[in-house]
Amino acid sequence: MSVDNIFGPVDIAISGLRAQGKQMEVISSNVANARTTDAGKGQPYRRLDAQFKTNDDGVSGVSLDEIVADMSDFPRILDPGNPNADEHGYVTMPNVNLPIEMMNLTIATRAYQANAAILKRYQQMVETTLELLR
Repeated sequence: MSVDNIFGPVDIAISGLRAQGKQMEVISSNVANARTTDAGKGQPYRRLDAQFKTNDDGVSGVSLDEIVADMSDFPRILDPGNPNADEHGYVTMPNVNLPIEMMNLTIATRAYQANAAILKRYQQMVETTLELLR
């Protein structure tokens, strides 16, 4: 595997920043709607998940492939006073698990920070090279 141009690592890091930024947006949407029992059409909010793909063969970046809905079952809780409760007093809740979303957010944040650190290190290398050339 070889990098074809000098900006390969920078392009890869930038694509990682964009991808993880989108991942954090999706996770934020999930967290914001964790208690939304009616997101339209009488259904609770369905958790979303960002799926990524590589851009090319070999050394390349990553991009958002698609945002898909998690098709797992909705949990039901007993809440007879809720206006969305069925005849038995159960409310169908979104399939968002907050601890898992927070772990995913931490992972996305760390990946974002790692890509930002690569760009910072690259900037330092360029500055050092320019200093040596003076």
